[in-house]
Amino acid sequence: MERLYIDLGKNSYWIEIGEGLLGDLKDAMGEADQWLIITDDVVDELYGVKIHQILKKDFSIHKYVFPSGEGSKNIDTVTHIINFMLDHQFTRHSKIIALGGGVVGDIAGFCASIYMRGIDFLQVPTTLLAQVDSSVGGKTGVNMPQGKNLVGSFYQPQKVIIDTETLKTLSPKEILSGVGEVIKYGIIYDYNFFNYVRKNDNQLLALDHDTLKYIIYRCCQIKAEIVSKDEKEKGLRKILNFGHTFGHALEAITQYGEYTHGEAVLIGMYYEAKMAKKLGLLNDEYYRQIRDFLQGFQKELINIRLDELIHAMKGDKKNLNQRISFIFPTNPQEVKEVLLSEEEVRGLLEI
Repeated sequence: MERLYIDLGKNSYWIEIGEGLLGDLKDAMGEADQWLIITDDVVDELYGVKIHQILKKDFSIHKYVFPSGEGSKNIDTVTHIINFMLDHQFTRHSKIIALGGGVVGDIAGFCASIYMRGIDFLQVPTTLLAQVDSSVGGKTGVNMPQGKNLVGSFYQPQKVIIDTETLKTLSPKEILSGVGEVIKYGIIYDYNFFNYVRKNDNQLLALDHDTLKYIIYRCCQIKAEIVSKDEKEKGLRKILNFGHTFGHALEAITQYGEYTHGEAVLIGMYYEAKMAKKLGLLNDEYYRQIRDFLQGFQKELINIRLDELIHAMKGDKKNLNQRISFIFPTNPQEVKEVLLSEEEVRGLLEI
């Protein structure tokens, strides 16, 4: 088992990465008067039912299951969970286990952050995207009709437990969704890692054990370094948003039903790299490296109107002074934030 430390003072915690860690989950749970497993119906069938049956022998534990998918990531789901917790008399000494992918982790973490002004929770991510990105760093929240993650909080978990064996049950689409965030880390922070992923993309997609273990560890390590320096996204942490301005807007205008988050980020990185090239921020050679690699993972844009896309971008929470925030690559492992007007975005984007 590998361990990483997120150094955030009183909010510090450990990430544990290994095979078969779900079987030892009770050893990581600590003390609480009651526990709540929050998961979705797909993960529940795979792991939730069994884990709940095992843990209820030793713990006072309940389970809340909601429909899988981004469509559940809304304030109504949060309200139902909070009411469930109140009905079952959860207290400030209770804890939550987030068992699932990014949607589950974001919802469960947000519920933990607001229930009785904050209770402890554990992140137990079961998708590649959640294991390399969303379970680490303390971002929680839900979507609104106007945009993605517009309601939420920065709230760190007590611990992150990453069992790499859960990835064996993922569909190719879900694996690809995680690849988007993996590539992002290489572009924004570690050029050697970018080249490693380029050379080992087939092994990653095939879930080769050694490749997977290294990639998950390195992604968590990079995120740990960034979050430890900038927990609440006042500066450095903004670089993690490469591909997300376009990607979040794409998710919103397709009602979160056409693209997974990772697919949207892959597409977003592709188009944002093109924008950076047009602005003269990105030299030809490095642009071709990014473009050619991302093209191999592209999902076609279908019936997307530029006006709708830009309108969704205007609601992004990272914007400033009515200008749209983008993180653009400039050199290997270097990016910069650029604020653009609606007209400038329109002139740079071709879809």
